[in-house]
Amino acid sequence: MAASIPDQTRRARTFSEATASLRNLLGFILAVLLTFLGLMAITFFIGRVVPIDPVLSVVGDRATQELYDATRIELGLDKPLIVQFFAYVKDVATGDFGMSISTNRPVAEDLARVFPATLEMATIGILIGVFFGVPMGVLAASKQGSWVDQIVRVLALLGYSVPAFWLGLVGLAVFYAGLGWVSGPGRIDIFYDGVVTPVTGLLLIDSLLAGDFEIFKNALGHLVLPASILGFFSLAYIARMTRSFMLDQLGQEFVTTARVKGVAEWRVIWLHAFAPIRVPLITVIGLSYAGLLEGSVMIETVFSWPGIGNYLTVALLNADMNAVLGATLVIGAVFIFINKISDVLYRVLDPRSRS
Repeated sequence: MAASIPDQTRRARTFSEATASLRNLLGFILAVLLTFLGLMAITFFIGRVVPIDPVLSVVGDRATQELYDATRIELGLDKPLIVQFFAYVKDVATGDFGMSISTNRPVAEDLARVFPATLEMATIGILIGVFFGVPMGVLAASKQGSWVDQIVRVLALLGYSVPAFWLGLVGLAVFYAGLGWVSGPGRIDIFYDGVVTPVTGLLLIDSLLAGDFEIFKNALGHLVLPASILGFFSLAYIARMTRSFMLDQLGQEFVTTARVKGVAEWRVIWLHAFAPIRVPLITVIGLSYAGLLEGSVMIETVFSWPGIGNYLTVALLNADMNAVLGATLVIGAVFIFINKISDVLYRVLDPRSRS
């Protein structure tokens, strides 16, 4: 009888942990759904109050009144606003974002085509930003006041102050037109377009899956400059925040104690001072990555990059509200997803948050 008590305790603990995990999962899903619903409401009602007539965007300003009224009824714009919103929510839930006036194709198909291009460029950019920005920030903090620190601070200042479109144009003039080190605007040379069958939508991965290294090299040549410019802006932000976090940690008593005990300096920096800043650094990197996905409009315009930023710009110029709302929802969903991924990583890196 006594031997069964530990088993019962163990089963009760396991059941409690499973219940807590299920509760956390349901809370996570509910939070995501409510946040996304709020995002849909904001984008929908803003889209309805802006001084753009979606009916005129469809029929043109020379259409007859009869055609205008028929199109308005067909689009459901004659119904109360709240009814239109719930109809919009129903359509989005089924993956229907409407038709794009600019491309005359479903917005969902357009987004599936353009978003991977932005994702590919932004992912390379954030990898550059993290790979160089974190060590630069740590190095600047560990050598505060030195010439190394001054260089990192100047680079961070440039990343905040230099306009993206200007840096993109200078990069094209120097590295493409002048030195010929990179390929020009666009995602790939026109005679390679459509050769590789899209699998993931990421051209580098798809070309490798197809075993076509010539297309991989060509796509990489087009990608390296815009991704590096995005990486520079990301690097500036990450390096600045890493330096700030590290300076705070290097002034703590436990770091001073470790140095007094004769612990090697590299261990003091990377094991004692850097370890506590990993959690806030996740937020910095996540926000930077989401910012690259959302804020690459200028770079995509300068480099004629067929991504979601360029798509959103064309949609705004053409008063294509279905495309604008669809692209805005995708960008907002990316922010929500990255924030939730950051929450998961918090629990992995910080055991205190698991309780």
